[in-house]
Amino acid sequence: MIDVTDLTKSYGPVEALRGVSFSIAGREIVGLLGPNGAGKTTIMKILTGYLHPDEGTVTVNGLDVPTHTRQVQAQIGYLPETAPLYPELSVQAYLKMMADLRQIPEGEQVARISEAVYAAGLQDHLTRPIGQLSKGFRQRVGLAQAIVHRPQLLILDEPTIGLDPTQVVEIRRLIRSLAEHSTVLFSTHILSEVEALCDRVIILINGLVKADARLSELAATADAVLVLADAPRGVDGALSKLAGVRGVERIQTPEGFPAYHVQGRSQATSGDLCPAIYQLAREQNWPLRELKRDVRTLETVFNELATAA
Repeated sequence: MIDVTDLTKSYGPVEALRGVSFSIAGREIVGLLGPNGAGKTTIMKILTGYLHPDEGTVTVNGLDVPTHTRQVQAQIGYLPETAPLYPELSVQAYLKMMADLRQIPEGEQVARISEAVYAAGLQDHLTRPIGQLSKGFRQRVGLAQAIVHRPQLLILDEPTIGLDPTQVVEIRRLIRSLAEHSTVLFSTHILSEVEALCDRVIILINGLVKADARLSELAATADAVLVLADAPRGVDGALSKLAGVRGVERIQTPEGFPAYHVQGRSQATSGDLCPAIYQLAREQNWPLRELKRDVRTLETVFNELATAA
C-alpha cells in the first residue's frame, strides 16, 4: 500500500527527513512513533501530497504521489492533528459538504454518510453544531470525514491528543474497527498508543528510521530470567558455562527469592536460552520457581534508541 524510499525533506537549514525508507502492506495498523520534531508530520504531509519531498520516492497503491497527487488523495482518508472542522455547521451538514468535495455521487451519499456516522458513533449528534460538541466527539467527526469515501488508506496524525481516558479508549476501538477495511498509519509520541493499537511500529528520531519491526520483535531479547526457591552454591558458574551465555547477574525478586539474569550473546547466536537452563536446573536439582525469556518494554527500546541518536 505504501512504499517510501530514501525520502529527504529540509526546511531551510533544518533536515526534517534524512533518507527515510519503509513499506506498509494492506490492512496493517502501523504506528509512526517519535518525539516531537522527529519528522512524523512531515512524512504524513508528503504521503497525502500536501508537501513534495526534496529527494526520494513515495508511492501509494502503486501510484507516485507527486505525479498522481489527485488520484492518490482520492484513496486516502486524512485526519491532521487539528481536525478540519467548521464549528457553525451541524455534523450532518459538514459531512454532506465533505461528501460533495469527495465527489461522491448524490445517489450514494446517504449510504456513505450513514456508514461513516454509525462507524464514528455520531448518530445521536447529527443536528448539533460541531462547535457545541466535546473534543472527543469533534475528533469523531474528523474521523467520519476521513472515512466517508471508504478510503483504502487512513492517515491519522496524533488522533487521541488532548482526549480524556474514556475518549481515548473509544477512539482506539474505532481505529481498530476501521482497520478491518483500510490500512491505517497513525503518528504519535505516546508509547501506550502504539502498544494498545499496533502490531508494528516505525520509530523515527531526528529524521531517521531507527527501528521498523513488529512489537514482539522489538521486545524480544536473548536473555532469560531464572528464579529459584533458594540459592544453591555454584549456580552463577554453572549458568555461565552454558553455550551462548555472555554473563550472569544475581538479582532478587520483590518477594525475596534469589534470581539470575542470564545474558545471551545475541538473539541470532543464542536463540532461546530457556530450554538449556531448564535442563541444567533439572540435572542440578535446583528448586525452580520460575524460568522465562526476558523481554524489553517499548519504553526501554525507545529510550535506548533516543539516547544513541
